[in-house]
Amino acid sequence: MKPWDLLLLIFENLGRRKTRVALTAVGVVIGTAAVVVLVSLAIGLQKNATERLVGIAELTQIQVMPNSGEGGGGGGGMVMMGQAPGGSAKPAHQKLITNQTLEELAALPGVSSVIPRDFLQMGGTIQLGKLEGGTQVLGVGTDDLANLGYEARKGELKLERGSAIVGAMVANNFYDPKARPGQPTPTPPELMDSDLRLKVTKYSQDGTQQQKTIPIKVSGVLAQTRGEADYSIFLTMDDVTAMNEWAMGRRTNRQRDGYNTAIIKVEDVDKVTGLTEQITDLGYQAYSPQSFVQGINGFYVILQVIFGGVGAIALLVAAIGIANTMAMAILERT
Repeated sequence: MKPWDLLLLIFENLGRRKTRVALTAVGVVIGTAAVVVLVSLAIGLQKNATERLVGIAELTQIQVMPNSGEGGGGGGGMVMMGQAPGGSAKPAHQKLITNQTLEELAALPGVSSVIPRDFLQMGGTIQLGKLEGGTQVLGVGTDDLANLGYEARKGELKLERGSAIVGAMVANNFYDPKARPGQPTPTPPELMDSDLRLKVTKYSQDGTQQQKTIPIKVSGVLAQTRGEADYSIFLTMDDVTAMNEWAMGRRTNRQRDGYNTAIIKVEDVDKVTGLTEQITDLGYQAYSPQSFVQGINGFYVILQVIFGGVGAIALLVAAIGIANTMAMAILERT
């Protein structure tokens, strides 16, 4: 029998049992579609979650902090505006982030830059006219916040002595300290090009309170990052160091005091995880959003396997139905 005759015989037999053929085809389509749809759903969820995380955090950055030492804690500590500064004593055997550390980290393969950060180690408020507010004050060891992956919504990202760049949500922290009960909340002020007053407070050993007001010119407002930067004010490292020296009553020694954190920019996102492990092996605490993304990806891979398994069961059921149909057709012929 020629191949053409076989094809004619196949189509002739299919035409005799149209209902059986239709049901068999529907079973195959449903089983295959179940596998495709469920696996595609898991892949779509993974892609959506990853894209959201990319918008929140810079995946090529690693945040390095001093190790906890024997006394616990993570180093110099972050002090929010409006809070009293924490103790200055460091845990025993704590490995600090010093200038030597910055050079050591910059020498690691794949690192493009290392930028130290320091927090304001005293309580205080920011004032604009009759309004006051609290926020986090950060000193950064770079003159351009573009090096940290930030974008400007208004103004520029260049930092100079006496100037500040504020986060997108800082304006929402302002309130009227003399407002009466029931009075509406004031409209968030426009901070671009405004002259802020940073009012800081320290306490001497005998409990005497001392205050100091520092003028700050806002030179830029950051685009929203949905992260820590939205509620922070960025100053030069020299400005924050001078404030902390006034609060402590002594000169800052980076070999003894260190930096609160260091931000590492990595050339390739694929090298972030390996560098994070290297930094941890050096005795520091290291965190990268990329590690979190990998954990989420692992979860969605498992979800894909589960969804694919459910779809495969549907396809198996359809295959059994087809086999049953074929077996019955052979028995009828016999």
